[in-house]
Amino acid sequence: QVQLVESGGGLVQPGGSLRLSCAASGILFSYYAMGWYRQAPGKQRELVATITSGGSTNYADSVKGRFTISRNNAKNTVYLQMNSLKPEDTAVYYCNWKSPVGSDYWGQGTQVTVSS
Repeated sequence: QVQLVESGGGLVQPGGSLRLSCAASGILFSYYAMGWYRQAPGKQRELVATITSGGSTNYADSVKGRFTISRNNAKNTVYLQMNSLKPEDTAVYYCNWKSPVGSDYWGQGTQVTVSS
């Protein structure tokens, strides 16, 4: 059974930092790309960042230079380091895995609120 469990969200002031973690189980983690998405109130879920099994990364333009995605295959965990946070980064952040047959699996989400 695939499980993705996010942690690390919270309330932070503009300009601050947070690190999100996503612990995966039930998959051969090191074999697969992983991703982070976010969904703000009233908006569609959007891609934030992805990382391949080999460590290649891709970012949404809105977070380039501020966010860093990384992975630790020994811990079956993917991270999202978020720096220079802005109020518009406020959203629920979700970890994502796409199965080889194209099914999307999601974690429960973790709330990130950027506010003074």
